[in-house]
Amino acid sequence: MTKHVRILIIYNLFVCALCGSAVPSWAVAALCIVSLCVVLSCALCVWKKCLKKKDKDNEKDKKKGKEKSKGGSDTEMEGGYHEVPLKDEDNKETELSDKKPKEEEKLGRLHFSLDYNFTDNMLVVGILQAAELAAMDVGGSSDPYVKLYLLPDKKKKFETKVHRKTLEPSFNETFTFKVPYTELGGKTLVMTVYDFDRFSKHDAIGVVKIPMSSVDFSQSLQEWRDLQKAEKEESERLGDICLSLRYVPTAGKLTVVILEAKNLKKMDVGGLSDPYVKIHLMQNGKRLKKKKTTIKKNTLNPYYNESFSFEVTCEQIEKVQVAVTVLDYDKIGKNDAIGKVLLGSNSTGTEQRHWADMLANPRRPIAQWHSLQPEDEVNTLISNKK
Repeated sequence: MTKHVRILIIYNLFVCALCGSAVPSWAVAALCIVSLCVVLSCALCVWKKCLKKKDKDNEKDKKKGKEKSKGGSDTEMEGGYHEVPLKDEDNKETELSDKKPKEEEKLGRLHFSLDYNFTDNMLVVGILQAAELAAMDVGGSSDPYVKLYLLPDKKKKFETKVHRKTLEPSFNETFTFKVPYTELGGKTLVMTVYDFDRFSKHDAIGVVKIPMSSVDFSQSLQEWRDLQKAEKEESERLGDICLSLRYVPTAGKLTVVILEAKNLKKMDVGGLSDPYVKIHLMQNGKRLKKKKTTIKKNTLNPYYNESFSFEVTCEQIEKVQVAVTVLDYDKIGKNDAIGKVLLGSNSTGTEQRHWADMLANPRRPIAQWHSLQPEDEVNTLISNKK
């Protein structure tokens, strides 16, 4: 039944009712059914329209929410959207709290002894051993030795023997400083552990400093101390020199090659120097022969590679010394000494080891770096060896 037919039937029924004519019972039933269908269809249409309107409103709200989240509106920052970065911050805080504080680098320990000889006014220092030293070489080891002196004068310095490729050296060496007991309280004992290196500057592994005022000398002291990081001593550094020694016993020939120097002390007003090197062959404090290099202008890192030979018999080689002095050339005034090293018989420390290595390896050139020392100190050492 089409829509128009239904409307026509309803119209006829209403006409019959208005005219007062009798209406069949089936027609009344049909009218009720049709009326009910019309009411239901209207209700259904209204319900659908309401649902569609709600869906549209929800979509609009979602679009607005996305736009606000992109723009970072203040209202959403105050609401639940702001909880995400808060959680991230909490995670960061927990991560930071989980991280343990960085431990200080372990450099090793030094075992030493201290005693004072009241009869001879001598401070006796024993360098016994070291343990758990930091590895300074590529192979995971070190070549340790200990240098010790008293502050503030630093007049007398001692060095132990070098122990090759070990982090647990046993030194067992004793050194004495002649100091009146009345002056001892103002001194500080410095014991620095170095890693020996033939071709570069020796690296300090660590240091132990003992103020003498804190020590009770009524009895001897023996203890372990942790090494502390060594401070740079740039203010007292005069520079370094690299030289080669070679001795040929059959020819009785000693060859000294001055290779180069670096980080020399500034001697000129312009902050540079005009360095040259003077070499003296000595015996019993007397100068036997003298040689010198060319002058290198305006530099603190001169390169020489100049060779000098001396005739020295096998009997003499055990008695002679080689004094190497770096000087700053001056046209007008006196040529000032920058620093000096002494190699040969009765020398000490690095210089003594270099000389010993030369004698142990005849006909072979042995090169090594040396730290320059004040000229006065080396001259005093020479005079004491007469």
